[in-house]
Amino acid sequence: VAAPQESYKITLLPGDGIGPEITTATVKALVAAGETAGVSFSFDEQLLGGAAIDATGSPWPAATLESCQAADSILMAAIGGPKWDGNPRNLRPETGLLAMRQELGLFANLRPAKAIPQLLDASSLKREVVEGVDIMVVRELCGDVYFGKPAGIFEKDGVRWGQNNMIYSEPEIERIARVAMDVAQKRTGKCCSIDKANVLDVSQLWKDVVIRVHGECGEGVELSHMYVDNAAMQLVR
Repeated sequence: VAAPQESYKITLLPGDGIGPEITTATVKALVAAGETAGVSFSFDEQLLGGAAIDATGSPWPAATLESCQAADSILMAAIGGPKWDGNPRNLRPETGLLAMRQELGLFANLRPAKAIPQLLDASSLKREVVEGVDIMVVRELCGDVYFGKPAGIFEKDGVRWGQNNMIYSEPEIERIARVAMDVAQKRTGKCCSIDKANVLDVSQLWKDVVIRVHGECGEGVELSHMYVDNAAMQLVR
């Protein structure tokens, strides 16, 4: 959407499990919010994941792709469940999610983690650990091990082996780094890039590109780097 509109087309993807319940409640809230601003919405509900497999034989039907491409926005709820865990890889609900990311270019996932004062005691972490937490995780979605080829389970000389490849191109890293710099500029001015550059070549490329992008468009941003295992520990300290 290039400019504000009075009406928006939204593709609804309730998906599986509690997805339909979540979608119903979210649509009610969205319509109510729109009414306060004089904005209306038209909704087109489509299938994704396990529900799509059961109805069409595909986790990512062509009709769903067409609806998403014609929409101003996509509202997706939940995907997957034990019912489909035994399916071959091409008929898993998550395969539909990965196809959606790739075909629509949905490469940046923004995941806010903010502590709400009224809910601090509901956390499994101590109050002093979670109080004041306000983090935005910027996650890359269209590269790395999920999409690297070749991938699969193979057999040679009677031995089965599984293979996935961690692959990132420079443009893939650059575009997510630019998103991260933009987010940091609008928030605290700090950006921590998470990698495993001490042992992985693909992570060394990640680190190199992030440093370059920071120099190009990260004005006012303090960039730091942290290994992923340390980052996981720091998040819960």
